[in-house]
Amino acid sequence: MARSVKKGPFVDTHLARKVRDVNASGEKRVIKTWSRRSTITPDMVGITFAVHNGRKFVPVFVTENAVGHKLGEFAPTRTFHGHSGDRKGKVEEGQGAPAAPRAAPGAAPGAAPGGKA
Repeated sequence: MARSVKKGPFVDTHLARKVRDVNASGEKRVIKTWSRRSTITPDMVGITFAVHNGRKFVPVFVTENAVGHKLGEFAPTRTFHGHSGDRKGKVEEGQGAPAAPRAAPGAAPGAAPGGKA
């Protein structure tokens, strides 16, 4: 369920304080955070966050397009290793693809197989 417009975007207070300090000092440093639930606000644009995904910290550089999204959206928690695969559809080794049908003798080049138009 969406958050009420009246309340405004949710940003953890400790994270908002760090953003305010970085913007006031003018230095560009990475802010390390576990707050995946915090919404990205316009004052965060241009800052790099190290967002924890449960195992490691993923660097997230905030651009204007990210405003309104949550920090956790840019640090996936699951690693996709691929599906098990379709074993039936694969061609076995040593066999090539089936040959294309041949055109009828005496047919014009590029004509349909069997000599019909």
